[in-house]
Amino acid sequence: MKAKALRGKEPAELKEELLKLRREQFNLRMARASGQPPKNDQWTKVRRNIARLKTVLGEKPAAAAKR
Repeated sequence: MKAKALRGKEPAELKEELLKLRREQFNLRMARASGQPPKNDQWTKVRRNIARLKTVLGEKPAAAAKR
């Protein structure tokens, strides 16, 4: 997921995507707690994608205020 692609989306779409990523993060956490084999690469990807989404969501109100 690229930040450039995220900037073109509406805030409602971004919040929906954030919710989806949070669920995925929760599922990874539950899988680890239940003793399933680890998916270490997924942890990093999900965490970074959440951070990207939050950054873009934070930029939206700031950009609107400058106009």
